[in-house]
Amino acid sequence: MRRTSFARWPCSIARTMDLLGDQWTLLVMREAFAGVRRFDRFQAELGIARNTLTERLDRLTGAGLLDRVRYQDRPARYEYPLTDMGRDFFPVLAAIIRWGDQWLADESGPPRLLRHVDCGESTSAVVDCADCGGAMTAENVVMEPGPGLSL
Repeated sequence: MRRTSFARWPCSIARTMDLLGDQWTLLVMREAFAGVRRFDRFQAELGIARNTLTERLDRLTGAGLLDRVRYQDRPARYEYPLTDMGRDFFPVLAAIIRWGDQWLADESGPPRLLRHVDCGESTSAVVDCADCGGAMTAENVVMEPGPGLSL
């Protein structure tokens, strides 16, 4: 079955999901944030098929979230470090973790904790208004047409 592309839709959610909308892509990004950089390590940590991992790494490097850096010539082997664009994805992943911990964790609690290095405390993502600092919720935020929406 052919996949519908949302890459050109006038919607940031659709475009993002077109790039990141499968479970393997988000898990590859999770591992990248955990310090994994090499193909064999991604494969070992995730238990992912080689062809699937190759496709996800190609997609993430092509989109600019990961870089592809050769570290060995014979045979050719590469590392996949996060780019600035990739590192900027962390708040999104942290928000997904917070939601999953709140609504999907079992009785033993969250499987991993996020610790803020600056203060040493365990923490979770919070989405606040960039202008006033107030909490953003479904009740106090509305979506309006932006300059990129063609009507």
